[in-house]
Amino acid sequence: MLNWNDIIKFANHGNPTPPKRVEKSDAEWKALLSPEEYHVTRQKGTERAHSSDMCSLFEPGIYACKCCKTPLFDASEKFESGTGWPSFTQPLEEDRVAYHKDTSFGMIRVEALCNICDAHLGHIFPDGPAPSGLRYCINAVSLEKIE
Repeated sequence: MLNWNDIIKFANHGNPTPPKRVEKSDAEWKALLSPEEYHVTRQKGTERAHSSDMCSLFEPGIYACKCCKTPLFDASEKFESGTGWPSFTQPLEEDRVAYHKDTSFGMIRVEALCNICDAHLGHIFPDGPAPSGLRYCINAVSLEKIE
């Protein structure tokens, strides 16, 4: 189980080796994604808080990266954070998410990216529920429920 110290270590010293890589040109991503999906996943945008029904969806299943279809999160790790974005306590596998220091907007945060295709997913915070204490705050448009 990952904890905040693990996340900081990855952000500062390198991420887990991904099981594979998916790389496409900017034009290929634009052709595959809606304008909002492209903005969030490829341009590090964000969706409006509370703009997705996915926040209140708690049925069993797996959530995959919208861009490369790699399974990222299990619904059993999903919780209601009250933030307006889907929140998870752990990734499906340690090597599925990459962590980068983000100093945009005058803050220091840890950005979560798909470790397979570099899609921007959201950010990770150390204010989640026990036992990990992690909150993966993820844009719903960067995910799709596949199971």
